[in-house]
Amino acid sequence: MRDNLTTNHSKNPLVRNTFPGKLFSLIQYPLPHHAISRAVGRLADCSTPWLKNALIRAFIKRFNVDMSQALEPDPTAYATFNAFFTRALKADARPLEAGLLCSTDGTLSQYGKLEDGQLVQAKGHRFSAQTLLGGDPALAEEFSKGSFATVYLSPSNYHRVHMPLTGTLRETIYVPGRIFSVNQATAANVPNLFARNERLVCIFDTQHGPMAMVLVGAMIVAAIETAWAGQVTPLSGTPQRTRFDRPIQLEKGEEMGLFKLGSTVVTCFANPVEFADLTPNSMVQMGQSIGTISDQPSAISHQPSAISH
Repeated sequence: MRDNLTTNHSKNPLVRNTFPGKLFSLIQYPLPHHAISRAVGRLADCSTPWLKNALIRAFIKRFNVDMSQALEPDPTAYATFNAFFTRALKADARPLEAGLLCSTDGTLSQYGKLEDGQLVQAKGHRFSAQTLLGGDPALAEEFSKGSFATVYLSPSNYHRVHMPLTGTLRETIYVPGRIFSVNQATAANVPNLFARNERLVCIFDTQHGPMAMVLVGAMIVAAIETAWAGQVTPLSGTPQRTRFDRPIQLEKGEEMGLFKLGSTVVTCFANPVEFADLTPNSMVQMGQSIGTISDQPSAISHQPSAISH
């Protein structure tokens, strides 16, 4: 049994739809998102010992990072800040529970059923599954009667992403876009946030029907990586769609990707999910059960095809 991780964010003035939150969101519009993120990425990849160690120590102190769970608990052993930030955990740090797993550590910001092809972003804000998944109406239709869960990863969280279910990778879709911050203040004030940010859509076929894991980029996120292709977010503004002729199967709980600095994962399921007794803005951990999903496979079936770009 896991500890109750529910937290109350109401005391943070940026979380609510208040003037500070709106101002924080507005000042992001004119910023050169990608240039800022590339600059931060270069700093995070610096291997100069005194600089990277100072960055790591300051980060641990600022965000109260628990290094006792890390596979390598010595902060100075990491070659770069990025290596520290994407650190692996000890094998027993995140036991896998029964049912549908949470894919990563973070805040379960929203979850529920898709309604009229839309997901909830925040109170008063919805966005289109079709836009989120790259604009393909046929793909969006596969999830029109399903469910979704959105997990926000704060800087202090573990930043590797794992499989909620066993699945076979069908295709990936890189969607270019802006990279607004994805914290709660921005989610409450920037319409279509997750469908306008740069993102990588990963479509898996599972015994419970199709599953889409959308890794959403954000301000100062230096890169998104997958277990099968390494770094996959290009700097060009061109959408890229890749299908696979050789099956890539990942087991439930297996690592599928990671973020170099914080972001959000939106997972869509073709079949309805009966969610556990959770509330929006609950803290969750990778491997925690967030509910159960129908055993009835989706009526829509796809076979992997040749790789295309």
